[in-house]
This record gives sequence, C-alpha cells and structure tokens, in this order.
Amino acid sequence: MNATRPAAVVILAAGEGTRMKSDLPKVLHPIGGLALVGHAIRAARHTESEFVAVVVRHQRDRVVEQCQILDTGLLFADQDEIKGTGRAVECGLASLPADLEGTVLVTSGDVPLLTGQTLVELTTKHAESGSAITLVSARVPNPFGYGRVVRDRDGSVEAIVEHKDATDEQREIDEINAGIYAFDAAVLRSALEQVTDQNAQGEKYLTDVVSIARSEGLKVDAHVVEDLWQTEGVNDRVQLASLGRVLNQRVCETHMRAGVTIVDPASTWIDVDVSIGQDTTILPGTQLLGATTIGSGCTLGPEVTIAHSEVADAASIVRAEVHHAKIGAEATVGPYSYLRPGTVLGAKGKIGGFVETKNANIGEGAKVPHLTYCGDATIGEGANIGAGTIFANYDGVAKHHTTVGKHSFVGSDSVLVAPVNIGDGAYVGAGSALTHDVEPGQIAVARGHQRNIDGWVARSRAGTKSAAAAEAARAARGDSAHTDQSNSVDAEGDSTTEGNQSS
Repeated sequence: MNATRPAAVVILAAGEGTRMKSDLPKVLHPIGGLALVGHAIRAARHTESEFVAVVVRHQRDRVVEQCQILDTGLLFADQDEIKGTGRAVECGLASLPADLEGTVLVTSGDVPLLTGQTLVELTTKHAESGSAITLVSARVPNPFGYGRVVRDRDGSVEAIVEHKDATDEQREIDEINAGIYAFDAAVLRSALEQVTDQNAQGEKYLTDVVSIARSEGLKVDAHVVEDLWQTEGVNDRVQLASLGRVLNQRVCETHMRAGVTIVDPASTWIDVDVSIGQDTTILPGTQLLGATTIGSGCTLGPEVTIAHSEVADAASIVRAEVHHAKIGAEATVGPYSYLRPGTVLGAKGKIGGFVETKNANIGEGAKVPHLTYCGDATIGEGANIGAGTIFANYDGVAKHHTTVGKHSFVGSDSVLVAPVNIGDGAYVGAGSALTHDVEPGQIAVARGHQRNIDGWVARSRAGTKSAAAAEAARAARGDSAHTDQSNSVDAEGDSTTEGNQSS
C-alpha cells in the first residue's frame, strides 16, 4: 500500500454555523472564488484517495448540490440527530466499504487554507511512525480556547484536553489540536463504538477516540504544522474575511513568482482558479474572478473586474467590467466599458469608452469606440461603429440580430433596428435610423430632411438672451431684415427652399 495515499478522506460539513448569521450554510460561504467546502474537497483529492466522503446535515440538499458541481465522484453521509464530531465521523465511515483498511483522514469543511500537500505529509508520517492515530497540531502564541495537546515523556500524545477542562499547568501548553486526523481504519471503527454522548453537551466527541486508543496501549502521534493559517477554521464572517485576505495574498505571491507583475497586491483580488501568463501587468483595483484565463503580456487595470472570461496575449483592459467574454490578442477595452456574457472581441479589435456589449461577435480589427450599445450582433473584421450607435435588438417581445459586414462603416448617432443586415464595405450615414438591409457597397441614409426656419427665435423667444445673441450676430454680419422663408437640406447635403425641394 502507498504510504502517502490514504484509503479514504472524510470531510465534516454537517454543522449549521450559527455564528455566520446567514441563511447560507457555513461551508458554502466562498473565499477565493470557491466555497469553503470546495477547498476541503480539493485538498482531499490531492491525496489521490479513492474515497472522499462528505458528512452533511444542515441544509443537506443544498450542500450536496454544490459539492456535486465541484466533484461528481464524492460520497455523502447523512449525520443523524446525534450530535458531535465523533458521530459525524461514524456516519462518514458508514458510507465507506465495510472492509476498508488502511489510513482514514478526517478533516473539516471550514478550514480552507489546509493544503493537499499537508494531508499527504500527515498520511506519510502516520504510516512511517506506526501510530494508530496521528493528529495535526500547531504551536500558537495565544492558545486560549483551543484544546491542548498533552504529550508524555517519550513525546507521543497522551491526551487532548479542552481549554475549559484543562488545569492551570495544561493551559500553559502552546500546542493545540487542529481537529484534523489520520486514523487506522480498524482502530477508528472500534473506538467509535465505545464513544458515548453521556456528557454535559450530549455529544459524541471525536477526541474521545484518542483517550480510548491510549487506554488500549496504542500509539498516538502529532504532526506539527508550522503554517498556522492551515489550521485556522471559519466560525464567523470576521474569520472568513481574515482567511480570505491571507489566501488572496498567497495567490498573488504565487503569480508574481511565476512572472506576473502585480503593482498593488493589497488592492488586487485573484480567485484560485485564475491562470495568468508571464509578463502580464495588473494595476491596482483589479479583480480576476472565477475560471478566468489571462494570456501573456497583457495590461489589466486600474479598476478592472474580469469574471469567467478569456483574455488573449497582449490585450489591454482599463476600467471595465468583463463577464463571460472572450477578448482577442492585442485587443483593447475601456475605459468604462461593460462586456456582458457572449461578447467576443477579435484580435486587435476595440471596445472603447462607455460601450456596452452583449452576445456580440466583433471581428478582427473591428472597432466599437464610443458611447454605444451593441447587443445580439455580428460585426465583421475591420468595421467601424460610430459614436452613439444603438443596436436596437429588442422589440418588446423578442430579441433580434444585427449583422454588420467587413470593412463597413456606421456613422455616429445611428440606430440599427434589428433584424437588419449591412453588407460588406457598406456605409450608413450619421444619424440614420436603419430598418432595412444595406447591400455591399451601398450607402444608406435614413433620416428626415433638415429644415432651417428663419426668424423663429425672434418670434417665439422674444426678449430672451438667445434672441439678443442672434440679433447681435445678424447685425455683425449685416444681415437684412428677417424673412419668413424656411430652408431644408436634402439627403445629399444640398440646400433647397421649402416648397421647392427636388424630388
């Protein structure tokens, strides 16, 4: 049997976590983009154990559902009305094969910084020392409230004494029990059968297994972990935030040592599943969330949030929100852009300031530079969308698609009323409200004629500053007296006298 590979891992995740003051089960609260229990599951899987069992009770179905999203191969054990960690482990064992032999690890669903490597080291030490039980311990400067690890003269563990039950001498011990164990499977089964709930709390304590093993002359050892954060559990939101900061600091340091520049790690938040290429620079105020992938040589920030998205090499994103989107190599985004799910920006493309996109496929080198809503659209390579353009995709009942062809040009302040297709190399005049297709090479102008009504301000706004300014300007130009003539400008820009327009 492989000494570094446990036969099974049991994760305790049945507690309600009342100190969280939340409708969400404690083990489902996230840090680093992953639920607390998700970190425990990943650490367990790192051991390569064949069996990983999660003990559940509080909001059982909700916890099971989220765990299965993370790992479909888990076993689940339901803790009954009998309370206590001893009973929880007993229920966990019942979900495992009855003839299971070897090392069984027991860990908690609320210790997110515990690493899989530490569990492997625990398993190895347990096997090499020939112990019946090996527990994880840590030496802390202030052990108040923790169970103390009492050792005998040969250094083996004699007992675990809870703080409230400890003598003054025992309270001076700085080695505390982390609640993470390696057990010989047979010893664990036998000892749990002897554990009772006849105590002040009415619970079956897992720590009683240690005293039972010692009374039978079996060896109990401790694996001291130098990294205290790996033993810290989450009991309230203050501890959740504290552990979250430590985890984020470690994630940032890992990326920096791999060749990523993070200007201000304190204001940069990176989830555990994010990957980042070398020579990418991350500026302050940036969040990289979920299963996001960042290429090499990118510049992100300041003030950028990217969630569940892909960013290719040498892209630049500044002051933008990006969700479930793909951004091509050397593309630029921002400032103040909002890329919603389904956005795909091609290589060397541009989504500029105050632009919102959704279900938009923007081709290589295409530009949507300013003040535009682009939803349910396909934009061909090299196309240019003028400032203030609206892709009117919703008719009040259904969404419709707009296609803009390669190397086409849409003038500023246009409305493209979907469904509509603009062919390759076509133009749309500024200010157009387009409702029909435009063929390749055509120019479409869809707007009313301009009318200039002479003397309107003098008549309708007499006595105002506008009227005075207009009169002064006319006098400076030497204009003649006002007339009632109105002029209009046709689609080609030629002025015509109203009533005498060309057809």
